[in-house]
Amino acid sequence: MSDGNSPDGTGTERERLPRLLPVAAWASFVLNVLIIGTGGAVRLSGSGLGCSDWPLCTPESLFPTPEQSYHSLIEFGNRTISGPILLAAVIVWILSWRLRRERRDLPVLASLVLGGVLLQALIGGIVVWMHLNANLVGVHYFLSVVLVCLTAAFLARMREEPGPRIRSAPKPFVILTHATSAVLAVTVIFGILTTGAGPHSGDVGIERDGFDATLLSHIHAWPGYLFAALILVLLVWAARARLRPLPWLVALLCVTVVQIVVGVWQARDGLPEILVGIHMVLAAINAAAMTVVILRLKRPAPAPAPAQPSPIPHTT
Repeated sequence: MSDGNSPDGTGTERERLPRLLPVAAWASFVLNVLIIGTGGAVRLSGSGLGCSDWPLCTPESLFPTPEQSYHSLIEFGNRTISGPILLAAVIVWILSWRLRRERRDLPVLASLVLGGVLLQALIGGIVVWMHLNANLVGVHYFLSVVLVCLTAAFLARMREEPGPRIRSAPKPFVILTHATSAVLAVTVIFGILTTGAGPHSGDVGIERDGFDATLLSHIHAWPGYLFAALILVLLVWAARARLRPLPWLVALLCVTVVQIVVGVWQARDGLPEILVGIHMVLAAINAAAMTVVILRLKRPAPAPAPAQPSPIPHTT
């Protein structure tokens, strides 16, 4: 997620980073995307209460027992990823804290990720204790998307030079980009509500949120189409003006098109579990790409020119 040896100075910053930091940061991003996929598998396979307790799987055992079904293995597998996610977040935080004098942005982002991971673990436990309350499950997913965005932001900022930043695009373009991100947020929220009202509850005995899933699916699609149209406008604008966010707008449009195709396909094919799972993961990747687009609206300010020495007065 860097510009390499660009005029922005990202090449020199690469040499200052601790060697382990990029590895841990990428691991943090990938694991937070992965747990959305495994969490989707839990919900879509009806394994939400495969482990009936938290933090133990059962009141008597940390691990699934032979008496339990395969649902407990799916749920426990999803829980197991929380450990590596926490470890990666702690490593990134420690290494970023060492850079706090030169890079104030990285410790802030790392702290937000670490705090979010801890909060996510607590919410996950509450979700189990509340027997998969649909609204809490939605909050659980939304926080996962936020964590993916934060880890993507860390990757994007990690390679850039510290110090002041200046706008790299015209103000109207910046305003439209932020408006587009708000449309994406609305799309994700209505997607969560649609899933909460749909057939994939996470367990056959779960009471749903009472909304009309068919109506919500249409409402969810409207901002989705608007988001795609706005991305296309931004892409054309950025291409004509050669703006910094252009490469990520291309990536964002590609992911959005795939997301729309999957969304239409799943709606017309009776919501098959695999397509719903892909749709959930793509939503997080979409949000991550949008995050990087927003960060590319600014670039590191050029270093001030060195002061010229005052001329020595001529004496006779």
